[in-house]
Amino acid sequence: MLTQQDLQELIGFRSPHPVLSVYLHVDPTSGSSDTHKLRLRQMLKELGPPASADAEAVIRYLEHEHGWGSRSLAVFSCLPEGFFRAYGLMVPLRSRARYVEQPYVKPLADLLDSYGDYGVALVDQIGVRLFHFHLGELREQDVARGEGVRRVKRGGGSQSAGRRGGTAGQTRHAGNVTDRNLQEAADFAAAFFQSQRVRRILLGGTEDTLARYVPLLPKSWRSLLIGTFAVDRTAGHAQVLEKAMSVAQRVERQQKERTVDALVTSAAKGREAVAGLSETLEAAHAGRIHTLLFRDGLRTPGFRCTGCGYVRLDVVPACPFCGRDLESIADVVEFVVRRVLAEGGEVEVLPQNLGPGLAGGIGAFVRF
Repeated sequence: MLTQQDLQELIGFRSPHPVLSVYLHVDPTSGSSDTHKLRLRQMLKELGPPASADAEAVIRYLEHEHGWGSRSLAVFSCLPEGFFRAYGLMVPLRSRARYVEQPYVKPLADLLDSYGDYGVALVDQIGVRLFHFHLGELREQDVARGEGVRRVKRGGGSQSAGRRGGTAGQTRHAGNVTDRNLQEAADFAAAFFQSQRVRRILLGGTEDTLARYVPLLPKSWRSLLIGTFAVDRTAGHAQVLEKAMSVAQRVERQQKERTVDALVTSAAKGREAVAGLSETLEAAHAGRIHTLLFRDGLRTPGFRCTGCGYVRLDVVPACPFCGRDLESIADVVEFVVRRVLAEGGEVEVLPQNLGPGLAGGIGAFVRF
């Protein structure tokens, strides 16, 4: 499972030797293992002989070690440094391969932000089931069950009304039990969310139950609630995963649409945002970016200063900042992604059909 520490390790890896980075879509619904192996060999062949040793290491991993239980695979290899990392991911990634000076992390840039560390709670009048949802993988963590709620038969007549307060008394008792169970479930879930350090919350249950349950959660956790879905507390794992992923994807796209609209508006007004590749490169060099947005698949060659690392799209005789020479690089967008992540900023990768109004397919919210 990929973690924030894993991503930081990839960002910080330095070597005089190139690194082979491979992303392979291995979802069994899109083809057999032989189909995916063939696709891998085709991608690696296109990189040429220089990458052959690392390419063979990746092929061996896929042939003998990969468990074929994930939807995507990310592998990084630099054999001269003894560096080899492989991550199976339960979210789909487009297949691609790069053989460049550092691990190619752009496809991973917003995975942890978009699909990392969700808390999922399934609630009914009796209890709650709790899950940790991370990068498309759902793991049940705990269960809390309260007192059973006895169903009250309607139309009991005068005789039932005379026993222990009759139907009205039984109804009040059932209501009290339900309230107590929901409060205990809310307390139990809050402690779970705290222990797991979740960043977003999804709730499943009936509309009526969730309407009573949500106000019982502490305000700090209610603020992290991003969506709900209808499901029985005893639902199977596959059903819960499908519903959680569906809500997460829908909410994430809606959030990105709002973010793009806000960035385009702010950039047009010159207010704490820039749009376009040149403007974004300038902001990155100044260390001003706190949130970077770019369209998936955006890749542009450019030039980088061998001294201060300044990056631009066209070549000049010398760096305007330190006077050193510039060297060509295959992808200036990858450079910006790495820099923003290394400085603690956030990166959001946009679907290719989202944000047509964003100039050049890239922009950023900036500091000061």
